[in-house]
Amino acid sequence: MDETDQALISALRHDARASLSDLAGALGVSRTTIRSRIERLQRSGEIVGFSVVLKGDAARDPVRGLMMLGIEGRGTDRILRQLNGLSAVRASHTTNGRWDIIVEIGAPTLEELDRVLSQIRRMDGIVSSETSLLLSTRKSAG
Repeated sequence: MDETDQALISALRHDARASLSDLAGALGVSRTTIRSRIERLQRSGEIVGFSVVLKGDAARDPVRGLMMLGIEGRGTDRILRQLNGLSAVRASHTTNGRWDIIVEIGAPTLEELDRVLSQIRRMDGIVSSETSLLLSTRKSAG
């Protein structure tokens, strides 16, 4: 991936609905170049899709948080299955460093978020956790 591809991806992250003409003008290349690069990036798997973030998606979860989890032993797969079965869990990620799993949680109220956090903390194999509330979103990839 060269600098033009990186600039194209950056422009698409900013506005995935931008026209080929607008993208070409912003990057200083032709519309044909933009089209062929997008197609190539899709074929190679660099671009796996496009998404839309709706106002209703954000309103659905007025209280959102990230919960970082430390796992004891080799229970990560089992805990991920349990987490992904919870309706409040929007996404789960394995990671490196201090935490083994990061969980994105959405709830209608603080009380409901607290209930979900307590439920997760009681799962066998979770030895530590830390939660941060998301106060506002400046940019979302969807």
